Amino acid sequence: MIDMLQNISIGFGVALTPLNLLYCFLGVSIGTLIGVLPGIGPVATIAMLLPFTFKLPSISALIMLAGIYYGAQYGGSTTSILVNMPGEASSVVTCLDGYAMTLQGRAGSALGIAAIGSFTAGCLTILLIAFFAPPLAELAFRFSAAEYFSLMILGLISAVILAHGSVFKAIAMIFIGLLLGLVGTDVISGIHRFTFQISELSDGIEFAPLAMGLFGFSEIIRNLEGKSKREIFVSKIKSIMPTWFDIKVSWKPIIRGSLIGSMLGILPGGGAILSSFTSYTVEKKLSKNPERFGKGAIEGVAGPESANNAGAQMSFIPLLTLGIPPNAVIALMFGAMMIHGIIPGPNVINECPQLFWGLVASMWIGNLMLVILNLPLIRIWVQLLKVPYRFLYPSILLFCCIGIYSINNSIFDIILTIVFGLLGYIFLKTGCEPAPLLLGFILGPLMEENFRRAMLYSRGNPFIFLNRPISLSMLIIAALLLLLIIIPSIRGKREKVFKE
Repeated sequence: MIDMLQNISIGFGVALTPLNLLYCFLGVSIGTLIGVLPGIGPVATIAMLLPFTFKLPSISALIMLAGIYYGAQYGGSTTSILVNMPGEASSVVTCLDGYAMTLQGRAGSALGIAAIGSFTAGCLTILLIAFFAPPLAELAFRFSAAEYFSLMILGLISAVILAHGSVFKAIAMIFIGLLLGLVGTDVISGIHRFTFQISELSDGIEFAPLAMGLFGFSEIIRNLEGKSKREIFVSKIKSIMPTWFDIKVSWKPIIRGSLIGSMLGILPGGGAILSSFTSYTVEKKLSKNPERFGKGAIEGVAGPESANNAGAQMSFIPLLTLGIPPNAVIALMFGAMMIHGIIPGPNVINECPQLFWGLVASMWIGNLMLVILNLPLIRIWVQLLKVPYRFLYPSILLFCCIGIYSINNSIFDIILTIVFGLLGYIFLKTGCEPAPLLLGFILGPLMEENFRRAMLYSRGNPFIFLNRPISLSMLIIAALLLLLIIIPSIRGKREKVFKE
């Protein structure tokens, strides 16, 4: 307990410096903004901003990028409640009751309880991170190359579960990501792999062009296709403070949502989206009047909004303790840490305690900033929805190209970004989600490295992955998960064939 208090004090000492406070404020402000504006999202935004963080101190860069992620969960609730248009995927379920409350003239209560729930969940999650992260890091030190390889297999299979659309397409995207991660020079043999005699590819594909192209450029192209009409009920907001009755009804869903988000956020493939939907389902099951849900039940706002914020912040645990990114946003954070020379994993806590605990403390400060920032400025945020997207995208593209060029002063990087942008757009149009590709790209080189190390240690015996209990357990879980997601797909196709 004393060690934990000392660690937290170290964290606040780092997070409360003027520079880190500034970047925390910038992060949560940008996160709120992109959460309010539908169609952009934290993945695309972090991908676009990665090049601009290269010259920042590592802790300041990570604090800002983390603020964008959990700040987007706050901003997404604003449009879900007022416009029935989720600014962020995890806020989809908030539309069900949040917009219904707006139509009943209770928009202020919905927005207020969403902010209170998110702040409470953030505070609880930070305590859980401080309590559980050190033991998990100690456990990770017992992992050998075989365990890390099996853990990465489990993480990739878990990512398939949450992928939208076809399971086989998601698996194919993972394999494409693994292949892209192998491009470059083999560190052992020195042979060029998949470079096609292009000298710029000898060092491999840069993370920033890939991420920015797949998520930034492709999203811009897709958003230019859409035409939407929005009815904004901002004039009906009178008071943003919920009544005592609303708080009495909501405090249990807030606690339950925080715990659900914390549990699911730590799992590979988990995060804010799964947490919010699970919380809504639980609240509806526990309610004495489930018919109220979808018609303006404040519990349907309090639970999911608490869960998505808790899930977003808890998903940093696998990254910082095991070195495994559980979702696309954390994969981008993984890339940012590698760019700054920090190897994610159990060594972060021991070798970079100021970075780890500074990031944890900044989350609490960021949550407080979000409450202070969001509630008074709701009307201003919503007015941004009236700006046509065609006026925003030219400046976004310009800043993206400047940022990409500034990394290596290379035109080739811009060309590569455009290529991946077109490829990402094709993926979106064909129903292939790019997030598994990014996870495969990040984990591919690490899987290869750990596979080779394990085979060298065992002198070429592949049964090393089955002889070690932890490795075997993770492979069995991965195989069971794969069967659970493949069998229903095969069965559905067979039934369709028989009906025809």
